[in-house]
Amino acid sequence: MTLRWMICCFCALTMTQAALGEEPLTRIHFGSCVKQTQPMPIFETILEDRPEVFLMIGDNIYADTADMEVMRAKYAQLNADPGFSLLRATCPILATWDDHDFGLNDAGGDYAKKRESQKIFSDFWGDPLSSPRRQRPGVYDAHVIGPEGKRVQIILLDTRYFRGPLQTGERRVGGPYYPNEDPAVPLLGEAQWQWLEEQLKQPAEIRVIASSIQFIAEAAGQETWSNLPSERQRLIDLIAKTGAAGVVFVSGDRHWSDLSVQREEVPYPLYDLTSSSLNQPHKRGTPTENQYRETDQTYHQVNFGVIEIDWNEDGPGLEMRIQDLENQTRIQKRVALSELHPERR
Repeated sequence: MTLRWMICCFCALTMTQAALGEEPLTRIHFGSCVKQTQPMPIFETILEDRPEVFLMIGDNIYADTADMEVMRAKYAQLNADPGFSLLRATCPILATWDDHDFGLNDAGGDYAKKRESQKIFSDFWGDPLSSPRRQRPGVYDAHVIGPEGKRVQIILLDTRYFRGPLQTGERRVGGPYYPNEDPAVPLLGEAQWQWLEEQLKQPAEIRVIASSIQFIAEAAGQETWSNLPSERQRLIDLIAKTGAAGVVFVSGDRHWSDLSVQREEVPYPLYDLTSSSLNQPHKRGTPTENQYRETDQTYHQVNFGVIEIDWNEDGPGLEMRIQDLENQTRIQKRVALSELHPERR
């Protein structure tokens, strides 16, 4: 580990601790899928949009290796980008991973270097020695930010470390994966499920759940929660069981942006705003089928996501947006906070 690496991690940690205090959050930015070898002008646009916290929700580098020195070098490439470095120096960043920064394309719990990869992840993102992410398997994490009545809980899931094998079949537009009805195949793992239940019991007015893969979208060949329907239903049931209000999902992975919502057989409408990629336009430009798509719009150029919160006492709500490289809005949806409550359906 180089001195520069250690200083970088310490600075990022100090900024996060100082900035994520008791002031109400009003602007949460997020994104996914950063190819460390390609230009990243999107970070300059993000900085101009004044994020209060930024969520890196997966494929934060394309490691695709079992060689940990190669992985470290690719993190160093990301950190050397001036826009990313400035974002990191001026805005708290909270991170989870997806397959490429976990280690290998579409990898799950059978990835042989997952323990070593987790240590490198924690080193780069500045987890203190006392962090639970240094004491337990998996990089899942949670934070509650803001005063009583204006609390935002950010939950970062780990959809890689514990995931069982996926079921494959004839390749479709989105990929080769099909739903597996076997409830024994895990996604989060029992320890993470128990932790998540405790998190959803914590008091908060808004809960942003970051999942590296799409939660709401239907299975259309791609990696998605719908490929493990028992796990997907378990999370819906857990939201209902705990009475957790204000849940919205953010996701990445797809190399395009999408807004999905499920309104039936859920405690209240569950939205999932997908933002991807930060610097890789989608070459095909054709979205997969998705019966839960909220609008006809998808966006396939570089982009980032925004959740803007209005704490107006007469009608608090949030606006979900996808912004392009010029900071123009491509997808937009406003939701009253009163809609995201199981007792008010």
